[in-house]
Amino acid sequence: MPVKHDLFADLHVSKEVFEKKKEADPRLSQLYDKYLAKDSEVLKAEDSAAADEVVNRLRVERLKLKDDISDHLKP
Repeated sequence: MPVKHDLFADLHVSKEVFEKKKEADPRLSQLYDKYLAKDSEVLKAEDSAAADEVVNRLRVERLKLKDDISDHLKP
C-alpha cells in the first residue's frame, strides 16, 4: 500500500515555516509544486503495481526534488 511521505518532517521544518518561506520565494514554491506532482506520480505507480523499474525511477526523481528543496532552504 502506498504511503505518502511527510516532506516537512524529512526537511525538519514545520509546515507553517515552510509556507512562509515558500510565499517569499517563487523558486521554492515551484520546486514544491514539482515535488507534489512527482509524489502523486509515485503513489499512483505504487498503487497500480507498476513495474519496479518505473516505481524506482519515479522515487529517484522525487528524491532529487526533495534534495533540491533542502538545498534551497539552506542559508
